[in-house]
Amino acid sequence: MSQKAFASQGDLEEKKVSFVKLADNAYAYTAEGDPNAGVIIGDDSVMVIDTLATPVMAQGLIDCIRSVTDKPIRHIVLTHYHAVRVLGAAAYGAETIIASQGTYELIRERGEADMMSEYGRFPRLFRSFESVPGLTWPNLVFENRMTLWLGKTEVRIMHLGRGHTKGDTVVWLPREKVLFAGDLVEYASALYTGDAYLGDWPQTLENLRALGAEKLVPGRGEALQNAAEVNAALDGTKAFIDALFGSAQAAVAAGKSLNETYKATYAAMQPRFGNWVIFDHCMPFDVTRAYDEASGIRDPRVWTAERDTQMWAALEG
Repeated sequence: MSQKAFASQGDLEEKKVSFVKLADNAYAYTAEGDPNAGVIIGDDSVMVIDTLATPVMAQGLIDCIRSVTDKPIRHIVLTHYHAVRVLGAAAYGAETIIASQGTYELIRERGEADMMSEYGRFPRLFRSFESVPGLTWPNLVFENRMTLWLGKTEVRIMHLGRGHTKGDTVVWLPREKVLFAGDLVEYASALYTGDAYLGDWPQTLENLRALGAEKLVPGRGEALQNAAEVNAALDGTKAFIDALFGSAQAAVAAGKSLNETYKATYAAMQPRFGNWVIFDHCMPFDVTRAYDEASGIRDPRVWTAERDTQMWAALEG
């Protein structure tokens, strides 16, 4: 492997945004593999699921919302704590910012470190970073699940297990059978697993599958428009996890170093997953976490900007 630019610092190409109607009251905001967001329009107000990375960037989503409704944006749901998902929240003027207990704990524990780490990794996604007023804090925190009624629209907000992080949250519209899955599910996009619980993630995916979604908004990739596409995305996500964690477990059992594990895992996964968005970005972080978990480090270590660059130099330098 030739030396690569750090993380996604070399990714400068702007992506085409799509605002896709999934039901009369539900929309997906996607951008060719950049982070997605979701929108639910209730009788009197709007809910936004994930906020984009800065208030300036959030304006693009707000413009899409205003193209279909003038109802106030009153609710935000954070699917997890990562900066690219939450730091645009100030733009919406929402009254309620909802997160799981696990997400709240992660913001408190490592939100500041994550903000600077992510900004360094993927500067294009943090356009006008100076517009971020600080960390985004939820003001409504739930343990496992809650239900919110937006007039006649039932919205179930649930933590169905650990995976991408310990606080992963999905938003489910049971009548419409639309699921907003956050980064628990990706479609034709590499999984970022630097903060993951890889041993738990496959079961969490099966918990999502049991909902019977007919449409699904993944964390990255196109909105999925039927049950067959939903199941294909769940299967693809699980295949990536199985390949990554299985390789790391075998390497640790064989006494291989992290560097040896990285080279072997990259070579094994590249033929199937190498054309997925941000594959080269994710793999050093992914293998580092997989190696840790396979070695018995139960909870992910905190990523900092300094740790990021040290790891990248060790594996890609």
